[in-house]
Parts: sequence; C-alpha cells; structure tokens
Amino acid sequence: MNMNENTFNDRPIRVAVIGTGYGGVELIRLLSAHPGISALDVYSHSKGGEALSQLYRNVYTVFEKRIGTYDPEAFDDAYDLVFLATPHGISKTLVQELYPMGFVIIDLSGDFRLKDGQLYETWYGKAAALSDLLIEAVYGLPELHREAIRGARLIANPGCYATAAILGAYPLLRFRLVEAEGLIFDGKSGISGAGRSPSLTTHFSEVNESVGAYKVGRHQHTPEIEHILGTVSAEPVRIVFTPHLVPMTRGILMTLYARLKKGVSESDLDEAYKAVYADEPFVKVRPSGEHPTTKDTLGTNWADIAFTADMRSGWVVVTVAIDNLLKGAAGQAVQNMNVRMGWNERLGLPSWSLFP
Repeated sequence: MNMNENTFNDRPIRVAVIGTGYGGVELIRLLSAHPGISALDVYSHSKGGEALSQLYRNVYTVFEKRIGTYDPEAFDDAYDLVFLATPHGISKTLVQELYPMGFVIIDLSGDFRLKDGQLYETWYGKAAALSDLLIEAVYGLPELHREAIRGARLIANPGCYATAAILGAYPLLRFRLVEAEGLIFDGKSGISGAGRSPSLTTHFSEVNESVGAYKVGRHQHTPEIEHILGTVSAEPVRIVFTPHLVPMTRGILMTLYARLKKGVSESDLDEAYKAVYADEPFVKVRPSGEHPTTKDTLGTNWADIAFTADMRSGWVVVTVAIDNLLKGAAGQAVQNMNVRMGWNERLGLPSWSLFP
C-alpha cells in the first residue's frame, strides 16, 4: 500500500499542537503533510501571534500560519486530538484543563509516564499530576502497548532514551534470556535532546569536540525504563543508566550489556528478537554482529537494533539507534495517533533515512 493512501475509519481529524520547541516543530512538519489531518493549529504560551517562520527559518513560505496564544476555552469542540509538546511540569496542568473536553491527548513530556506520583516527584523534582489522570494515561510505546493505545484518551509518549533502552531489552526479558538485575545501559545523544533553550551545557564551544556523561545515576528516564521492563520480566528490574552528550545534532545510540542465563545460545537470542519484532512496522533487527549507527535512522521513525553474544564472557551486547526527535519524540507521537485512529501506522512517517 502507498503510505499516502489509507481508508480512514472516520473523517480526517482536526489537530492542535501546543509547544514550539524542537519536538513541537517536528510534529508540525509531520502533521502538515499527513493525509489524515483536515486542520492543524499551533499554540504557545509565549509565542502567540508570531508566525512559525519567525522562529524557524526553514519553514519560510512553507508553513506561515500564525501561532495562537493558548487559551483552553478556545479548544472546546474545536479539535479531535491535541499534542502537548511542552516541558515537564507544564503538561499536567494543560491535561487537567483539556481532558474533560473529550478529545484525545498525546503528551510528549514526562508528566504521565510514571504511574507513581511520588516516584515522579523524586526523579523530576516537580509536583506530580492528579492521580486519576495518571491512572488514565497509557504508556505510548506501540510495540508493547498497541491494544491499550487503541482505546486511550491520554497517551504518554515515551522518553527518547527509554524508547531505545526498552526496545533493545524487551525480547531478552520477555523470553527470560538474561539476568534482570544488573542491566547496564550506555546512552549517547545528540544535542537537540536538550531542547532549544540556550545554556552553557549546550554552548557550541563547550560541547564541540568533546563527549561527556551527565546526570549519572539520576537521569529521569531510569525509573521509566525499570518500570516498563519490570512489567515484562518475572523478576524486579534494576538498571545502571549513564547518558552521554555527543557533539552531533540528533540521534541516539543506546548500548545494553546483559548477563546471559546459563545455557542461552546465540540462536536463542536471534529467535527472540525475530519473534517479537518480525511484524513491527518501525523496528529493524540486523543480523548478529552488524550494528547500526545513528545515521542509519536519521530523519526516520525506525528503531534499528542489533546484538552480539559474547559467549566468552557470558554477556550479550545490544545496540539500538533511533532519531531522538522522531522515534524518540514526534515520530512516535504520530505513530501513536495512527494507532489510536485505526490508521496504517506508517501513514505520514518517513521510511528512508537522510544520507549521507
């Protein structure tokens, strides 16, 4: 089927995006060409009245619609689905205002990824969302929760690091091939993952020609990874996760180290990954030992996965490459919309990476 053709379950839908950061503008780019969208409006608390091209020169003459100033009263009956591309701590307030209006909400922040409000407050350092909304939220990783997403009204888009980590480890834990304790995740991300607001930690002269770890032992995606993987494992999952900032614009390479259980062979690993991902529209599993690079997924919604079984040491090494702004954010949000609306999951999402 041509990805630009689809039989919609209903009429095309009216969509709003709140937020104009990197994730927000990627959403706007994807949605503006999506055949299932009949109307697309953009809102912001601070940029109301400006044209998007005033913020992003690349959309000059392409998307000149003015950004609206967010006002919840303007949303009632105006939209079918709303994307929140707002910072952590902001989305929970917007959801509290918008959820009673009845439309579907897909939130790209971390406000609804954790069911335990206290855990959220510990790791994010912000007040948690209302408990009844946390209960309503569905974790939006289609490869694990497709059926729940189809009936959800509040979808929590996963974190970028968490997406790569969970997809890499899921087959290993589902088939009980590795020890659940002591999983080690080493994540490397492009600078766009830090958002658009300038800071010393993302200043060109500070990060160029340098690689460094940050938030060691305290990154907010840690409990998200542990919780989701714990739901598919017969044992509690505890991880060591160290993120690194790499001097490139976008992309994540996640490397997982896990201890193999006794008697597990390389063919067991191969069968597990094929069993889980053979029919997934946005997961590639490479032949054993053929590991992906971030450029392999640049500009796409793919998760590109490979593993090597080190039988000498008894460990398996898994690498996962994703584009942090697509499968790690806006692309996955559109995939969640497609699942929720009963559309082809690939609709409106690019399949070819940008190369070179």
